[in-house]
Amino acid sequence: MTFTCPFPIQDYPHVLLAHGGGGQLMHMLLEKMFFPALRNPFLEQGHDAAMLQVKGARLAFTTDAFVVHPREFPGGNIGSLAVYGTVNDLAAAGARPLALAAAFILEEGFPMDDLWRVVQAMREAAQRVGVPIVTGDTKVVERGKGDGVFITTTGVGVIPPGIEISPQRARPGDVVLINGAIGIHGIAIMAAREGLEFERPLESDSAPLHDLVARILEAGGEHVHVLRDPTRGGLASALHEIARSAQVGIELEEAAIPVWPEVQGACELLGLDPLYVANEGKMLAIVAPEVADAVLGAMRSHPLGREAARIGTVVKDHPGQVYLRTRIGGLQVVHMLSGEQLPRIC
Repeated sequence: MTFTCPFPIQDYPHVLLAHGGGGQLMHMLLEKMFFPALRNPFLEQGHDAAMLQVKGARLAFTTDAFVVHPREFPGGNIGSLAVYGTVNDLAAAGARPLALAAAFILEEGFPMDDLWRVVQAMREAAQRVGVPIVTGDTKVVERGKGDGVFITTTGVGVIPPGIEISPQRARPGDVVLINGAIGIHGIAIMAAREGLEFERPLESDSAPLHDLVARILEAGGEHVHVLRDPTRGGLASALHEIARSAQVGIELEEAAIPVWPEVQGACELLGLDPLYVANEGKMLAIVAPEVADAVLGAMRSHPLGREAARIGTVVKDHPGQVYLRTRIGGLQVVHMLSGEQLPRIC
């Protein structure tokens, strides 16, 4: 048997940090290596969770790995992040989470007190969500072959009848909503990593969004077309994925996108763009225009959606591209992230 690798190994003979950053290189890795090798109808859905039919029930199934550094940060740690991140991937499929699994890769010499804090955080997060961790696995690698602890979590949830959430469902005329200010998680992690201080302490926005999504679906029903949590690669990369999947254009209003002054200031200091900074407690909703006001009101009625905003529109022009209407009225291209702004962010 002849094996031909479709990935351009001559250009990238080794894995780079940017291959996990949510931008162009990660999408190249997926589209040129993993998708051709593993192709099947479920993988081709292109969603954060696969949609499975089991005896008449529709299930969402997802998995995610967490390698955040530092593992403890203002607002959480790798344990709570693993639970909330997986729950949010299920919620982005419109699913009610049922159960989680967790696999731990531990490094020899990792302090038991540190591991206990991670496990306790996972327990408290799972209790907050109301979803049990029902199975898992533990492996230990030699000292120097890991970074304390890495966690992989898997989740399964039930999709209610009548709900069809997919990145391919974005339509011209749809409205783009977000539940609050962007870039908070990424900058909180960077601040903890680099010792940055702000006048107002900045904590990660990591939080479970399934209850917020339930309100979105109650208000918008079948007119909620797309949900997406903009984690790695930030808001810009998430919208690029949607635009490419649905072959539509997306136009953002710069003045409408909520960004805290601390985040904006830190981005200017570090040479970053808030549009590309990771989030962990944010949910994008792309909805039909006739339900946009109702969905926005439902988001603002939830504690995690008080800063919800209408930030853009889906258009038929420039399919597969994202544009930004600047404060001075110009229209500029928002490119897909080409490198890795903040590695080890989730």
